[in-house]
Amino acid sequence: MKRAILFDLDGTLIDSNDAILYGFSYAFEKFGRRPPEPEKILALVGHPLDVMFKALGVREDVDAWVAAYKEGYRQVFKEKTRLLPQAAEAVKEATTIARLGVVTTKTGSYSKELLEHLGLLRYFDVVVGKEDVHYPKPHPEPILKALHHIGAAPQKSFMVGDTCLDMEAARDAGVYGVGVECGYGEEWQLRQCARHTEKGPLEAVEFIASLMVKRM
Repeated sequence: MKRAILFDLDGTLIDSNDAILYGFSYAFEKFGRRPPEPEKILALVGHPLDVMFKALGVREDVDAWVAAYKEGYRQVFKEKTRLLPQAAEAVKEATTIARLGVVTTKTGSYSKELLEHLGLLRYFDVVVGKEDVHYPKPHPEPILKALHHIGAAPQKSFMVGDTCLDMEAARDAGVYGVGVECGYGEEWQLRQCARHTEKGPLEAVEFIASLMVKRM
């Protein structure tokens, strides 16, 4: 069986804060409401959009709010998203030791467009987004679907992410979860839910490479 390294996107490989905040502001203003404080929105990143809107007090026709968010996000998501430091180096290094995938609660089609725009899509065998599964993270389904596509065994695979949603999904999928402290998760929480943590994605890949050597 092949080895796989799966990556989350927001807070793990990319910084899309400005695009996310724009999308939420667009939706709230479209429905005549004042947008929440940015920190309240960003604290929820990693959850599906419908869960985020509900947590921000939206009770009526949440699907319409999600559609409004996507309408606004679509206008700016490429120009307002950038790679995190050493993310490109991490992905390229990871290709030398494993097959790669992305597992995200973002819309998969947007994720592919972003990765293409940022020059990284060609390195990934699979991108699993919100619309590709019945149950998003922290459920293990997205991880297991990515592994199935790659043909990799869970016990030989890793999930790199910045929140406990990623780490819980990894644990329940039987995958080694490596947390990165460069994203949205609180460091103290991440250290409790991850099997191991590193500062950023390149350090995470280097740790995984060293672990693979030990296991050989």
